[in-house]
Order: sequence, then structure tokens, then C-alpha cells
Amino acid sequence: MSRTHIFANVLVGSIAVLHIYILVLEMFMWTKPSVRKSFKQTAESAKASATLAANQGLYNGFLAAGLIWGLAHPSIDMGDQIKIFFLSCIAVAGIYGGWTVYRRIFFIQTVPALVTLILLFL
Repeated sequence: MSRTHIFANVLVGSIAVLHIYILVLEMFMWTKPSVRKSFKQTAESAKASATLAANQGLYNGFLAAGLIWGLAHPSIDMGDQIKIFFLSCIAVAGIYGGWTVYRRIFFIQTVPALVTLILLFL
């Protein structure tokens, strides 16, 4: 395995951790003051949207699980295909979120996913 591929896998692991963190924020901490501030939510809007946020958090958990599956797969080629699929999903979700919700979502999700995809293809 090349150094580039190892570095790509480190990035994949980091992105998986990021999505687990997002899962925790959205599923378990959505109504906490610091999280409300980060997502620009009032106490009332956070309470009203808690179920939707938890659903989003669950999806982030599925993305993380897919990346971890790709990292753990015994076949490097199949693992790379799995990582490419889930990174592509993250990139598309980040583009949509950056366009419709907050521009910073694009930079938090899409940019790392695209950089990692490029490294996997090298």
C-alpha cells in the first residue's frame, strides 16, 4: 500500500470520526445551548426540530459506518470501492447542505470528501 493510499485512509478515518461527532450533536445534544448556537437555533426551534435533527444524525452515522466498513474490508479493492461510494454520498450531501442551509457545510463535508476521493484515485 502506497503512502498516498495510507494517507487517504487516515483521512477516511477522520471523516468517519467527524460524522460520528455530527451524529452525537444532532441526535443527543441538539437542544443544548452550545449546539443551538452552532446551528443558529433558538431553544424553541431546536425543540421543535429535535426529531428531524436526530434523523439527520442517524444518516450521518450510516455514512460513518460505511466509511469504517470500507476501511475494515479485507479486500483493498472492494474497500476502496465502498469508501468511494460513501465519500461521494458525503460530497453530494455537503454540496446540497452548503447550498440550502449553511455555506460552511460545503467546506466541512464536501471539501474533505473530494480531497480524499482524489487521493484514493491516485
